[in-house]
Amino acid sequence: MGKLKSYQEQIQEIVEKGINAAEERQKKLASKPFEYAEKLEAEAREYSVKSLRKRYDDYSGSLFTQLRSLNSRFGSFAADLVAKIEKETAEGAESVSEAADEVSNQAKAVKKSTTSTAKKTTTRKTSTAKKSATASA
Repeated sequence: MGKLKSYQEQIQEIVEKGINAAEERQKKLASKPFEYAEKLEAEAREYSVKSLRKRYDDYSGSLFTQLRSLNSRFGSFAADLVAKIEKETAEGAESVSEAADEVSNQAKAVKKSTTSTAKKTTTRKTSTAKKSATASA
């Protein structure tokens, strides 16, 4: 019976060591979430609702300031672009106006030339007709 008692004690020691090892591992694993929670709690205490609001207000204010600056730069760019387009349009309109004046002047000159040629032709026809009429009579 001494041998059986010895085996029994050995088995109990092995089981006890296994239980102790499992307990250590379980405690180690279980402590991680608590460590993180404690760290988070300590960091959360550093920030009050007022300080969080101030940070938020500062960040949002900065964001909107940057957006306004961007809008201003875009407005300046658009104004420059519009000024260039207006200048080119005015120059184009002036060129068209000058060309129209030139065409008008040439049309008047052609009209005068055509009118005076037509008068000469009409006068010749009339003179020839009168001469023919006088010669026939």
